[in-house]
Amino acid sequence: MKKNLILGILIGLINAVFAQEGNLILTPSLTKYSPSFNQLKEYQGVYEYLNHGTLKVAVSPRDTSIMVIINESRYKLTPVAKDMFLDMTKDSIEIVRNKQSKIVGYRTKKGNFKLLDSKLTFPNEMWYPKLNVPKNYKYIYQQPKNDKDVLEVGSIDNTGLDTALLNEMVNKIVDGTYPDVHSILILKDGKLVFEEYFYEHHKNKLHELRSATKSFVSALTGIAIEKGYIKSKDEKVLPYFSEYTFKNNLEEKKKITIENLLTNQSGLDCDVYNSKAIGNESIMAYEQDWIQYSLDLPMIDSAGGIGQYCSSNPIVLGRIIEKATKMTLPEFAQQTLFKDLGIRNFEWHFKPDPSSGETFCQLNLRSRDMAKFGLLYLNNGIWNGKQVISKDWVQQSLEKHAVVAGLDYGYLWWTKYLDAEGVRYYGKLAQGNGGQKIYIFKELNLVTIITAGHYNMQSSSNELNAKFILPAFNKN
Repeated sequence: MKKNLILGILIGLINAVFAQEGNLILTPSLTKYSPSFNQLKEYQGVYEYLNHGTLKVAVSPRDTSIMVIINESRYKLTPVAKDMFLDMTKDSIEIVRNKQSKIVGYRTKKGNFKLLDSKLTFPNEMWYPKLNVPKNYKYIYQQPKNDKDVLEVGSIDNTGLDTALLNEMVNKIVDGTYPDVHSILILKDGKLVFEEYFYEHHKNKLHELRSATKSFVSALTGIAIEKGYIKSKDEKVLPYFSEYTFKNNLEEKKKITIENLLTNQSGLDCDVYNSKAIGNESIMAYEQDWIQYSLDLPMIDSAGGIGQYCSSNPIVLGRIIEKATKMTLPEFAQQTLFKDLGIRNFEWHFKPDPSSGETFCQLNLRSRDMAKFGLLYLNNGIWNGKQVISKDWVQQSLEKHAVVAGLDYGYLWWTKYLDAEGVRYYGKLAQGNGGQKIYIFKELNLVTIITAGHYNMQSSSNELNAKFILPAFNKN
């Protein structure tokens, strides 16, 4: 105990280390540094970033937090000294000035990056859940409007949902109790009965799905099998990549099947929850060929063995679909799944190379289109009377095939339970970093959609479901 205390004090006292090019980089001292809003505002702007990309630095007038914005994702920075910050991984970011003390860029362990535009402004709706609300604001439930997008809208009456709880939920989002919630949609008995958006988000705005994208790859795999592009889920993986030469445990790799990719049981050493795993998705992000990187990894278990949450598996699977269909993954999605669901507005840059280093091949969708996908699986693959995905594939996808990170796992779908005031509800879940959740509660004939901006931190999505949506059904 004493050793840890002394070590902590020593680390706190060491407030300077020399970094590249002989520049001084400060690390956190025992004195808290709290700059004002105006001091932080000087850092706002557009800057260069990795792989010829850009990022934005913005300061919130609501709580004086400073953050980096990469695409749609926001990551808070911690000020530790003048011109010095720590990111969420505790890495140092040093602001660089010229001889006239004007900011010209920033420096990290990954390199030096220039300031491109210092005159950037940000809309107020970025910072406030609802604009111009009075101090005594009280939300009153409103039925969603019919958008004529094939998603049926209905009344909340006789659904069992509690409007008092839903009102309280929205009030707590607006007052900041639950920050950075972007949208909440509830579908009961096949109809959209609740729909609210916050900050700059609205029903036509696309949202990052992060790893919830994996469940869409699962659906497309089932469609590709049903249409005969892929013979079966038992097909071996390596024959799809005959142009490659791979390293490590080659005989064991030859046994990996498509189903092993679906269940995260490939056996490759790439578990994101294991800090000792050789395969690291943050390293893969800037590898020239993610397929080569993934299938070069050593095997730490036989195919079909332990479940490991590994981003390489769905990436390889997506590429297999492309090879089998002779279409890009987004094109195949557009001609099949999306066409049938009436999904016309989406973004999907599926390129397993450095061009996807920040987006990680993720899908961007409207919350309403996420809702359609959840409803499709709730209804065993049927949409508007058409069997879009086979009932058998949907059922297999939502069944337990493995245990990943301590949770039952299907075909790139999770099984999770939520406790709502002493009652346990089991659901099937597509989920992604930041709080992107498509929850299916089959016994309740219920789908909930939550999108949020809790990147690399604990999300409130599960709590919102457990405290304000599910308790309404406890009496039943």
